[in-house]
Amino acid sequence: MSDINISESIIRHNTNAKSFQRGESCYHMGSVVSVIQRGNEITGEVQGKEEQPYRVSIGFENAQLTAICTCPYNYDGWCKHIVATALTCIHEANSIEKRPTLPQLLDKLNHIQTQRLVQELVEEHPDLIDEIDGYVNAIASPTPASKKTFAPRKKTTVNTAQIKAKVRQIFRDTVNSWESGYDYADETANEELLSLIGDAIEYCEQNDGNNAVSTLEAITDACVSDWDYVGDYSMDNSEVVAALNEAWCEAVLVTELTPEERTDIQINLETWLHEWDADFSLAITALQQGWDYPLLLQILDGNITEGGIWKDQDIPDYANNLALIRLKILERQERYQEYLYLAEAEGQTKQYLTMLGRLGQVEQAVTTAQSQMSTMEEAFALAQTLQSQGALQQALDIAQQGFNLPGNCGYNLGIWAGELAEELEDIKVALIARKNAFQAHPYEADYRIIEDLAGDNWVNIKPDLLQILRTVTMFGITDEKVNIFLYEGLIEDAIMSVSELRSYDAELIHRVMDAAISVNPEWVIENSRRRAEKIMDAKKSEYYRHATEWLKKARAAYIASGNEIEWRKYYNKLLEIHCRKRKLMGLLKQIGNS
Repeated sequence: MSDINISESIIRHNTNAKSFQRGESCYHMGSVVSVIQRGNEITGEVQGKEEQPYRVSIGFENAQLTAICTCPYNYDGWCKHIVATALTCIHEANSIEKRPTLPQLLDKLNHIQTQRLVQELVEEHPDLIDEIDGYVNAIASPTPASKKTFAPRKKTTVNTAQIKAKVRQIFRDTVNSWESGYDYADETANEELLSLIGDAIEYCEQNDGNNAVSTLEAITDACVSDWDYVGDYSMDNSEVVAALNEAWCEAVLVTELTPEERTDIQINLETWLHEWDADFSLAITALQQGWDYPLLLQILDGNITEGGIWKDQDIPDYANNLALIRLKILERQERYQEYLYLAEAEGQTKQYLTMLGRLGQVEQAVTTAQSQMSTMEEAFALAQTLQSQGALQQALDIAQQGFNLPGNCGYNLGIWAGELAEELEDIKVALIARKNAFQAHPYEADYRIIEDLAGDNWVNIKPDLLQILRTVTMFGITDEKVNIFLYEGLIEDAIMSVSELRSYDAELIHRVMDAAISVNPEWVIENSRRRAEKIMDAKKSEYYRHATEWLKKARAAYIASGNEIEWRKYYNKLLEIHCRKRKLMGLLKQIGNS
């Protein structure tokens, strides 16, 4: 085998002992139906349990041996069908049928014969007409070549066959997991696919656009070809498509592509778009515009006009993502002035201000922020940048301005600014900052920090914090509210916080009841009885134990209020009502004997 070097040691290296043994048996049994070589690729058909033989492909790509099979084997290394085919290549090389490659076949046809071939293929496979239509249109209107600023195309080093095989393996594992009863297999699949896409992004960051493009071509093609495998189980492709769309955008913007290569990529993207019901608009626009787009060139030269790159056009939904990806590339290439021009033109205020700060232009950053900063996130980003530049007071001033702007980072900004203010020994601003953080998300730990920080001024600050706590309605803070109210001895506020909670929060409610027994035993009795009776009346024996836990709280409250006789009356009534519920009666008697 001059083109494909296969040896028994190579086979053993790529498979486990059991598969090698089974593959050897398949070979000796004559299960390998046919072996054909086209260039550097071997295809074999191996008869298995199914009516149709399994199809094996073995080949060299970029000096790497790859092998895939259509069988469902998804364990360690090559399957037995690959082993059997490879052994045939070693021991029966003369039986391999040598056939021409596709380019060699097409070279034998003239123009008329090629047209006839395409027409017959379309008659047999009607969907091909859409791909041909897209290809012809793309050739008729090729996109312009990009500036020679980026890495030129060179020989790829990624193993695309292996990537495709990995995608297919992910799909097989996902289906197997679903059929085994695991409901969240699609989340695992998405994570693994996103990890593969992340490999392409890493190539972009290394200015290796060629490998990025090759990686993305393999991932996208495999996803589109085999998605039905998981699509039949209603797996959604939106998360993977969004990641691919952005990755493709970055890849085509870091790679110097010829017009022909641009055409090929655009055809592929448009074909995948239709076949997979996917949105690749961001990537296609980046491919069409490149870095030679006239309006973009004007901006990068400092000629900024209203509307930026989308002047006299409707601004697409993906405009923000396209701008951020371009800025990321310009930053990697240290083209900082062009970065500033583009950020300003595209309204990327956060990126514009922070880049000014990182370049040491602190005064200009602060001055510009007064008129352009519009969100809390922009203020926080600039403040952190200024801190890294040693401009601490300016950073604190910007942070304080951020408190008055809309945004969703109020807690993090408040804690950060509070710590910086303490470092600058500005306790007044530190308290203001931490109070803003507390208002954004109350925590007991922060409450106590403010108390220590306030000192003698705590008496004036405390009422404001408690008022915030009483009026805040955000989800997931009831524990923190109860902790603070109990810390301050405000039992009635704690009671109000838990009275209407579901019994799912029993542990928290029990804490409040324990504290409330000596203050408001009536509430404990009423609330615990209501919860216990609801469980007992529902006749769900698996929850009876929870009912008795509530009744223990009621009994404790009865006794604490000096109404043990009333408890006995209530307890006997329960025994009478539920006497037929054998499991519940056993639990109730345990309460009576304790």
